[in-house]
Formats: sequence, structure tokens, C-alpha cells
Amino acid sequence: MSKIEATEAVAQRIEYVAFSRLMPSPLNVRKKSTSGIEALAQTIHERGMIQNLVVHDMKGSGNASRLGVCAGQRRLAALDLLIEQGRITKDYQVPVLIVSEGEALAASLIENREREDMHIADECVAFRLLTEEGRSVAHIAALFKIPEVVVRRALKIANLAPALLDLLREDRLDFEQAKALVLADDHATQERVWHEAVNAWQRRPAELRAAITREEIDARDSALARFVGLDAYEAAGGRVRRDLFSADEHAGYIEDAELLHRLATERLIALSQTVAAEGWQWTECRTRYDAMEIMRHGRIASTTRKPTKKEESELAELSAARDAAQAELDAYYDDDSEPDETLQERLEGTATAATYAADQYAERFETFDPEAMKQAGAFVYLDDEGRVCIERGLVRREATPGAQASAPPVGSAMANAARAPKERPLHGEKLCRRLTAHRTAAVQIELAQQPGVALAVLMQRMIPVVFDDVYARSYIDHAVKIELHTSRDALVSNADDMAGSVAWKALEGERAKWARMLPRRAEELLPWLLEQGEDVTSNLFAFCVAATVDGISSADRPHAVNEVANTLAVDLSRYWKPTRGGYFAHVAKDRIAAVVSESVSPQVAGELRGMKKDDAAAAAELRMTDSGWLPEVLRNREVPERVTYGYREDADEENGADAGTEADELSETQAGSNEEDDEPH
Repeated sequence: MSKIEATEAVAQRIEYVAFSRLMPSPLNVRKKSTSGIEALAQTIHERGMIQNLVVHDMKGSGNASRLGVCAGQRRLAALDLLIEQGRITKDYQVPVLIVSEGEALAASLIENREREDMHIADECVAFRLLTEEGRSVAHIAALFKIPEVVVRRALKIANLAPALLDLLREDRLDFEQAKALVLADDHATQERVWHEAVNAWQRRPAELRAAITREEIDARDSALARFVGLDAYEAAGGRVRRDLFSADEHAGYIEDAELLHRLATERLIALSQTVAAEGWQWTECRTRYDAMEIMRHGRIASTTRKPTKKEESELAELSAARDAAQAELDAYYDDDSEPDETLQERLEGTATAATYAADQYAERFETFDPEAMKQAGAFVYLDDEGRVCIERGLVRREATPGAQASAPPVGSAMANAARAPKERPLHGEKLCRRLTAHRTAAVQIELAQQPGVALAVLMQRMIPVVFDDVYARSYIDHAVKIELHTSRDALVSNADDMAGSVAWKALEGERAKWARMLPRRAEELLPWLLEQGEDVTSNLFAFCVAATVDGISSADRPHAVNEVANTLAVDLSRYWKPTRGGYFAHVAKDRIAAVVSESVSPQVAGELRGMKKDDAAAAAELRMTDSGWLPEVLRNREVPERVTYGYREDADEENGADAGTEADELSETQAGSNEEDDEPH
């Protein structure tokens, strides 16, 4: 594009005027000093003025005959140099194109963009001057054949404080720093942030941006912002500090966090009411996923209904879209060409969205018993990407009747024992469950670090099932069957202080590590496992076995978990501390005094007896947190007595057939007694 094509009126003809009539125009957009003047002056002296200047009448200059040069600053400077050197005179005839003042800005800008690159500061100011003359962003963009967003960004830079613009021209402030500073619209804030950044690291663009937006929410990283949407937030009166220099549509900083949270909550409440209409007893909504809170709930059983033909078709389309998006992402990962972060981010976003859509659609096939739904509820919450997720079928623990043992047969030993007065145990059922939950977590984390022991523990569980003719009379009607469950939920529900436990933190760290490594789709699991080395599979195996260990008990009695704990030589004092919330608040004051007397001194115990219960519990924690003391439940490392189920040939050989028969009868009686006495795990 030439300057003549760019101006809006080019009917004027080229004229020749004396050099003495020329002067620099205040409308010339180039402010930074020019270079290469000597060489240009030599060329003009030898060949003359090949390219005309663009000028306009200088109104108010005191001399109507003077002309301001708005395009051709370097040539004017070269002519000045020739005058100084005496090589030309002031009546030297210069070719000029005379334009109006309105056209002068555009002509100057185009002229300078075509020739020696303008400094970014001068170009941005020129765009601003054009808007001040009444030119729209669209007009300027069309005039220079550039996108409108480029014009908007230039106008944003032009809004830098004058002092900072000067620093930009002098290259003492770079463009990336300028982009960060113009996030603030007022010049005072821009200058304050810049001058307060006295160290080099503080003047990094990210640090400058953080200083301006310290109290604001980055919309790109906020699940709430993605859920509500910037348009809805602004429609409600919220203000967004826009980042025009980001290609992300969510780029911006939300200034009213309270309004954003309120809008998100209102939408979630409306969604939860829709979920409640399904027949749930209660619904609650959360703006973020709280795994610990949800894990404290029980769950009712659900079934998966068969989809209709239409649903099958729709699900197939979603699954195909998911697979195609994942294949495209995999192809990008397999490509050895230069990484493209923008493309990668787009492909990952598409794959994640397609997977979410398919999973959400599949959830509609899960059904619950209407009667059971009347005792349960659902959580409606947002995930990290701002997507709505629903956890249905949850049962509040406090609303659920406590576990009750099945009524024993009339005349059984257990029934007779139930009628007899029972001695109050040292530790109640709830406290026993709390303590043994910590015992279980400790055993789990140590077992997870011993693949060999984990293998033996699992084989000990599997062998009686596989060799049922040797170890049991009953027959399991399956070729291979291993029923597994993890005790993760039970640990949290029985010990509300579990989250602070050393063992729990280590277990959750291991869980997160493996979760990051595992494939996301179940059908990919076996191929993935077959590709892994022995170190990966053995350690993953150990963690999985450890996660199934369940040693929670409602009474202080021998437990099978002790066999594993003893094998591993688990030191429970490493994982459990006698604290106020974890122990002392759950026992009587006399018990607190007795424990302190045993572990510290009778004198200190005497001081505690004169305190209120809460104060005594707090004082006991201060005295005993690092004492290594364990309650009797955790000191008990007894293993249940071995019971032989079924006929054993070795017993027959050793004791004779009669002795073997007696042993069988005794075993059956003991087995029945133990089955009634044991709690489900």
C-alpha cells in the first residue's frame, strides 16, 4: 500500500515549494529520533528528491504560507543537513503533496509504517490521535488492513502514562512490561507499580501483572468464572479488568469476588432444585469438590438400566467424538515436530470436553430405588474446570442407624450372653473404631512399601478360595472370584481427625501419584499394565493390596490386621499421637488423669483432676503428644485364635479318625460363634 492509496483524498497534485516554507508538523507520528540521515542527504544531493513529502497548511503558525511536513521526516532532516553544509540553498524546490489536517495523521502513520519501522510507542500514539479525531476502530483497521484487535491493543498501549511512554520509546521499558502495566487504566497506578518495582525481578511482566491484580481473580484459572461466564458476571454489574493481549477468551481479572461467588451459588441452587425433583430427600450444592466431605457419607445401591435405541445412538455419537478427539490428541503427542502449545491446549481441551460429555450422558442410565432415595440425597458441585458434577445416592452418617448385629438364634450361646450383664469396656465402640482406623492407616502405608509382604498377604487371602477342598467345606460357584473393597471411606468416616494423620497424608500422596500414571479409560488398563516394568507393577500391586486392608473394629480384641502389623513390625507411635481431639475428648476425666499418671507423673495427674474436662484434655495433650504412649486398643497386637474349617488328612493321621471328627465338630461350633461375634468389614 502506498501513502497515496492510503489517504482518503488524493485529488491534489504534486507541487514544488521552496524549502524555506517547510517545517516539522506536530501531526508527524514519529517522535523517536531518526537514523541514517547522512547517507540519505548524500543520495538527495546526487540524485535529487525522488519521493515527495506530504504536507499540510500550518494554521495558527503566524505565517499562512508555512507548510508542516507530516510524512517525510527523514527526508526533511536530510535537507536540513544539506542546508547546514551549504550544499543547497533555502529556495531549493521540494516536491510536496498538500493534504488536509484530517488526512495528515493517516498519511504520517502509513508513511512511517512503510519505511523505517516506527517505534511501537509512536505507532500506538498515532492510532490514539486518529480516534481523537473521530475515527472508529473499525475505520482504522480497514484503513491499514489490520485486525480490529490489533488497533484495540495499540490504543491500550497508548494509554500508558506519558512518562512510561517515554521509557518505552527509549527502550528502558519493554513491550511485555507495557502490556502488563496497561492492565491498570489510571496512570497513577501504572506509575506507582513501576516505581515500586525497584528490583529487576519485580519488573518481570508476571510480577507487574500480579501487583496490579493482587486482589482480583484471574478468570482463566477460576472454575467459578468459567461456570458463571464473564458476560453474565458483567451483566450483573461486575467489572472485569480485560487482558487484550491474551488470545484466551476467558482472559481478564474479576474485581468483585463476592458477586461472582453469589452468581455461581444461585445457579447451583437452581440446579440442585432440579436434582431434588428426582425424589431425593435432600440436595446440597458446593462451589468446589470436597472429597473429604463426600467420603464421610454412605451410599445407597444403584443399578444401570438398559438405554433406549435413541440413547444408544446418541451415546455412540458422543463416544465416537470422544475417541476421535483422543486420537487427535494422541497423534499430536506422537508427532516429533516442534511443540505447539496453542494447538496442544486446544486438543487437550477438546478431548477433556468430549470425555466429560460422554460420561455425563452415561450417568442418566444409573437408577436408584425410589424408596431408598427418600433416605438419601445428592451433592451438586463444580469441578476444577467449572463443569457441573452430581454425586447421587449419598446417605448422611448421622441420619443412618448405627450398625446393629443380627439377632442371634433363640437358645444360642450369644443370646444367653446378651442377657447377662455386660461390663462397661474401657473404650467405647466409637472410640475403638476411631483408634483402629488409625491402626489400619498405619498398617496400610507400611504394607504399601513392602511388595513382597503384600503379595504374601493377598495370597493368604486367595489360597483358601482356590484350594477350597483343603481349607473349607463350602464350595464357591465361580472359577475365579476375588471380592475387593477399599477401606478408604471407612477410615475417614470413623476418624474425623484422619486428614491430619501422617499415615493418611502418605497414603493420599501415593494414591495421587498412581492416579496420575494410570490410564483414564478402563479398557486401556490391561495393555498399560503389560507394558510396565516390574518395579512399577510390584509397587502398584503393593499399594492396591494395602488399600484393601481393613482393621477397623468396635471393640478391643484380637484382630487379623495384627498379623500384618506384627509381620511389618509397625511402630504405631509413629502414626498416632495422644491429642485432645483424637483421644482425650472422648474419655472421662478420670481416664485422662490415669493416663497422665501412668505416662508423666502422679503429681501432674493430680493437677488435672482439679480442672474442667476440656481444660484437662488440653493440658494432657501438651504433656503427652510426643510421649509415645498408646491406648490399650493400639497396644493389643494379639491375633485371633486359628480355627480349622473342614476335614484335614494330617489331623486324621496324627490323632486318629475319631479325634479328627471331634476336631471337626469343635471347629464348626467355634466357627459359628466367631461368625456371630465378628463385625462386617
